[in-house]
Amino acid sequence: MLAIGGNSTPAIAQTTSPDVATEAQSTDLNTGFWSQIRKGATGNVSIPDKNAGVLIQSEGDTAYRSFRNGPLKLYATYGLLAILFLLALYFLLRGRIKIDHGRSGVTMQRFNGLERFAHWLMAGSFVILALSGLNMLFGRYALMPVIGKETFAFITLWGKYLHNYLSFAFMLGVALAFILWVVHNFPNRHDLVWLLKGGGLFTRGSHPPAKKFNAGQKILFWSVVVLTISISLSGIALMFPFETAFMAKTFAALNAIGFELPTSVTPIQEQQLNQIWHGIVGVVFIIIILGHIYIGSVGMEGAFDAMGSGEVDTNWAREHHSLWVEEEEQKAKSAPAAGSSAGQPAE
Repeated sequence: MLAIGGNSTPAIAQTTSPDVATEAQSTDLNTGFWSQIRKGATGNVSIPDKNAGVLIQSEGDTAYRSFRNGPLKLYATYGLLAILFLLALYFLLRGRIKIDHGRSGVTMQRFNGLERFAHWLMAGSFVILALSGLNMLFGRYALMPVIGKETFAFITLWGKYLHNYLSFAFMLGVALAFILWVVHNFPNRHDLVWLLKGGGLFTRGSHPPAKKFNAGQKILFWSVVVLTISISLSGIALMFPFETAFMAKTFAALNAIGFELPTSVTPIQEQQLNQIWHGIVGVVFIIIILGHIYIGSVGMEGAFDAMGSGEVDTNWAREHHSLWVEEEEQKAKSAPAAGSSAGQPAE
C-alpha cells in the first residue's frame, strides 16, 4: 500500500496489469478522438460530397443556434412591438390625417392598371412571406402551444412551400415596380424641404410640395429595392444549398480590396449565416412595411384610393403631391386632343 501524508490510507496499487493499462490508453485515445470530432475536425471521405467529412459542426450550437434562439428572436420581438406601439401612439396623438379641404368629388388617375398589378403582386406575396417567416421564427413557442402540434406542423409545412414559391412572385413584383417607378424616385431639391417639415405628418395643415413620389415614398422605394436584393440572395442560397458559395466569393472579393474577413467559411457555416441574415433582413423589412401599411390605410384619408381604384381625389392630390398635379395639368393643356384623366368627375 502507498502511504500519503503519514496516514495509512488505501491507495491505488503501484502496479497495474497490462490489460487495465491498455484499456485506459484506449479510453484516452477515444476521448481525444471524439473530442476532435466534436470540435469540427474534418476527416477524409471517398464519396463525392466532401462536406460529409465533418461529422459534427459545432458552430451549429455555439454560434448559429444560440444566436437564432437568443438575440435574433429577442431583438426581433422588441422591434415588432416597438413599431406597433409607435403606430398606435401616433394614431392616438395625431389621429387620421384628413383631407383638409374635404373631398372635391373630382378625381384624377394616379396609378394605372399595370402599376397597381405590380403593387398588389408585391403586397399579396409579401404578406404571406412575412407570416410564414414569422411562424418559422416564433411559431414553435407562440403558435404551437395554442393550436397543437399537428395543426402547427400542417401550417408550417405549407407555409414553407408558399414561402419558397411566392418569393419569386415577390421578386417579380419588385422588379416590375422598379422599372415603372425608378424614374420618379431620384432625389430632388423638394425632398429636402419635405424632410425638414416632416412631410407634414406631425403638423396639421402642413403640406410640403412633392412630385409623384415624396421623399418618404422615395426612401421606402429604395429600401424595398435594397432589402429585396439582399433577402433574395440569401433566400436563393437557402433554397439551393451548397451550390452558390455566394458568401465565400463575396468575402474573397472584399478581402481583395482591403477587408479582413474570414476566408475559411465552410458550406455549412455559409448556410447558417445565410439563414441568420435572411431572418434579420426579413424582420427589418416587416417593420418598414408595417409603417407603410398604416399610412396607406387607416393613417391617411384618401391614400388607399391610389392603389385601390387608381383614382384619387384632386384635393388629396393637391395637398400631398402638388407638383405632380401641376405636371399633370400641364400635360393636359399641351395635349387637349388626346384628353386627360385629370379632373374627371367621380362616379
